[in-house]
Amino acid sequence: MKFDLEAKDAASKARAGKITLGHGIVETPIFMPVGTVASVKGVHQRELKEDINPDIILGNTYHLYLRPQTDILEKAGGLHKFMGWDRNILTDSGGYQVYSLSANRKIKEEGVKFKSHIDGSYHFFSPERAMEIQRSIGADIIMAFDECTPYPCDYRYAQRSMHMTHRWLDRCVEHLKKVPEKYDYPQTLFPIVQGSVYKDLRKQSAEYIAGAGAAGNAIGGLSVGEPAEEMYAMTEVVCDILPEDKPRYLMGVGTPVNILENIALGVDMFDCVMPTRNARNGMLFTANGIINIKNKKWEDDFSPVDEMGITFVDTQYSKAYLRHLFAANEYLGKQIATIHNLGFYLWLVREARKHILAGDFYRWKNEMVPRLGQRL
Repeated sequence: MKFDLEAKDAASKARAGKITLGHGIVETPIFMPVGTVASVKGVHQRELKEDINPDIILGNTYHLYLRPQTDILEKAGGLHKFMGWDRNILTDSGGYQVYSLSANRKIKEEGVKFKSHIDGSYHFFSPERAMEIQRSIGADIIMAFDECTPYPCDYRYAQRSMHMTHRWLDRCVEHLKKVPEKYDYPQTLFPIVQGSVYKDLRKQSAEYIAGAGAAGNAIGGLSVGEPAEEMYAMTEVVCDILPEDKPRYLMGVGTPVNILENIALGVDMFDCVMPTRNARNGMLFTANGIINIKNKKWEDDFSPVDEMGITFVDTQYSKAYLRHLFAANEYLGKQIATIHNLGFYLWLVREARKHILAGDFYRWKNEMVPRLGQRL
């Protein structure tokens, strides 16, 4: 992996860069659509590539391990070939899913024993096993195994968990040396900064992660219920420590406003289920604010879904028609909303990139933030 830092914003810590990976170049800042089970929900790969047009998408180690299982992925030649996607993929390590299964898992130093949400069978993830599974899946960027702490979280628990995440990282790094890549392109490991919302722990963790010398670094354990101000404070602490010449990935974030504010703090990469999940519930994100398309006010509004026309659905369909599809519980409504939201998120990060390169990002960001958060 190669990262080229192309520009920095004079009035903030925003950056524009390029990451070169095995399946092409990723221009940053970037948003990665979430394709949990080898599919971005409700979107064909053709629409994903031609209309939404991300340089990289995300897959999920926990879900892909359980179904279709790694032997199927290996027989297919890896996740890219299995799902018909020829651009980059990042896989998380399963740590977040293990965190979300709090009632059905047990964490020890060796790793995590958990119960499948599919059939109740028991499984065990260790740092070593997470590396083996991600080798089989074959993503371009793979994540170190970590524990994502909940919010709120006791200081001592956060501290113990952080140190264990660091020990697990060391085990990931050592084991990767013994497990060769399975396909004809390189894989890059990103370690993950933890420490909950405690500034001293975040500082310690960022220093440890920076010291690991990885090609890129991630920030985990945020966007788990803490106030946005705390998220921004932790991100700022960490970004000030992580190396400037390597990409920074803030995991699981967030709203359009969250994304712009974190770009301003020095983050390069984002992923979140929000644009797809909220789309399926009728929430549309636009440059002028948030639309709940289920509201009666759109019933006879025959204007385009979004006049900006970022994707084909924005001008092909009207708000009234989209509202009707949701009222009729028609699948097409969810698909239209999903394509719109993902197209908008990609437009937003690419517009941010343009303004960083042009030198006026901070002014543009401050104009956009109040608009993005308002309800229409």
